Amino acid sequence: MYHLTQSKQRIFSIELGRRLGVTQTTGWRIKHKLAQVMMECDATKQLTGRVELDDAYVGGERTGGKRGRGASGGTPFVAAVETTPKGKPVRLKLRRVASFCSQSISSFAKRALDPSGDVISDGLRCFNAVTDAWCAHLVLKTGSGVQAGRTPAFKWVNTALGNIKSAIAGTYRSLQEKHVPRYLAEFEYRFNRRYDLGAMLPRLTRAAVRTPPMPYRLLKLADAYA
Repeated sequence: MYHLTQSKQRIFSIELGRRLGVTQTTGWRIKHKLAQVMMECDATKQLTGRVELDDAYVGGERTGGKRGRGASGGTPFVAAVETTPKGKPVRLKLRRVASFCSQSISSFAKRALDPSGDVISDGLRCFNAVTDAWCAHLVLKTGSGVQAGRTPAFKWVNTALGNIKSAIAGTYRSLQEKHVPRYLAEFEYRFNRRYDLGAMLPRLTRAAVRTPPMPYRLLKLADAYA
């Protein structure tokens, strides 16, 4: 638990196994069981107030191939950051989706967003489905490229996505699509508790003993979409 919550950099299962003196397979099981606990801790908590919303892909990059939306092999996910009225980040939601379509975004919004929320998104049409969760929706068309990433209204969701992608590339190299939700849950859990690092370990311990067992045969299965 210490290595997953207190280490400055994320840790791969091989390195975790080395530090614990166990095999890579055992290290993988420990990491994913704890990531499952992290995912369940935040599963039912909804974002409220001002929420920055954006789309992203993890993995799938190919040399010379298309990047961003529509890239082959990428796993789509939604990033949402709750901020204060002054724009300071509070909490983060990261959820894999089947695709960027109205049905997927509607399902995500109903589970992850409080009806009182004010959602800000770019011009991606499927984001209009957040109104199915009774959220107010403001569209700010940003275009594409570097300038779009510098739009002040999306400062914190873009910052979070940049950090996530850099950490994945630097630590994990590549991820299996079916396990992406647990890796995203690790980022989400740490981000949402970043102001009280000392309490993170005991809180995770309490959550772990209350979470139903997750045997290896279930860990290998694909995780649910948003």
